[in-house]
Amino acid sequence: MHALKVSFGSAALSRGGALMPGAALALFVAAGLAGCSSGSSSSTPTPTPPPPPPATLRLAAQTHNVLMGSAADSGYLSESLYASTLSTEYSQLEPENEMKFGLIHPEPTTYAYAGPDALVAFAQANGMKVRGHNLVWDSQLPDWVTAPTSPWTPATLNAALSDHIANVVGHYKGEVYAWDVVNEPFDGNGNIRSQIWYDSPGIGYAGQGTKFIEQALNWAHAADPAAKLFVNDYSVETENAKSDGMYAMAQDFVNRGVPLSGVGLEFHIDPTFDTASNLNSLSQNIQRFGALGLEVHITELDVRLPDDTTASLTAQAQTYKDLINVCLAQKACTVFQTWGFTDKYSWIPSFFPGYGWALPFDENYAKKPAYTSLLTALQ
Repeated sequence: MHALKVSFGSAALSRGGALMPGAALALFVAAGLAGCSSGSSSSTPTPTPPPPPPATLRLAAQTHNVLMGSAADSGYLSESLYASTLSTEYSQLEPENEMKFGLIHPEPTTYAYAGPDALVAFAQANGMKVRGHNLVWDSQLPDWVTAPTSPWTPATLNAALSDHIANVVGHYKGEVYAWDVVNEPFDGNGNIRSQIWYDSPGIGYAGQGTKFIEQALNWAHAADPAAKLFVNDYSVETENAKSDGMYAMAQDFVNRGVPLSGVGLEFHIDPTFDTASNLNSLSQNIQRFGALGLEVHITELDVRLPDDTTASLTAQAQTYKDLINVCLAQKACTVFQTWGFTDKYSWIPSFFPGYGWALPFDENYAKKPAYTSLLTALQ
């Protein structure tokens, strides 16, 4: 090995020789200059990798200011996979049945709040919003309403419905942010269906069209002025005679200051809905309600299938994807909610014999292609 020699004035340093004070100073300076020289060469900094995309429906939808919702049942909250999936993937829940008149108000002076209270508590513990469903509907009514001991008059039925709305909405004041006040009031032609609350005997507004809906909205608003109030219906997703009737009501209410916040589109469909014509009509329908200053909530979405073949699940996934994309393209569409989330507890097989497999998670809580298509669209 050759000896290394550095000279500085009269001092010298060799790697194997003695270190003199002058030589020590020379070495220090030379080392510093060498360090500065090597540091002056340009180097490309390592780029910071982008953050990973949101990994759940809830987080991904949050970036679009859309609430991902699901109908829920308090009886299943004790099932760990049910509870963890609901709280992780969804930012909103809606009681599937437990706030309906017959369950929450089973006797004239009895209110059954335990089930819905449990859902509200679960939502609050998990940072979720609660959407109430529903206050006025002519189905799932208790016997004391459908078969009273004394026949109803418009005046007595009016008082009963007024008390019901005041009690239920008042009980959840500040906890339920939005209500389906009136559920499924329209017939296929866009007129009000004949029903107990309208004309059989009605609450005093028989033959006056949407007046009974207006009254119900006013009662709900009085009970909780901060709550958002909706009218919800099925087969009003596209522009047609029925949705025209809903739109005429909405336009009238907005013009007169009736407390209507928006409309709910139910969406119990199958993949045959997923056509360019229907998607365009849906988009225009949401747009016209939005132009009135109203919100549009997709409230009860499920896409039923006749089997769970790969072809069927692929078609279902495409339907979910196309619907979420329509919602994301419209500022008025603020909620995307399915009617449950797991096939294990879907209502479809009971009401549509031969059909099922309608939701984003299968009966074992495994994510289906529909889930993946939704998450990808949101990311």
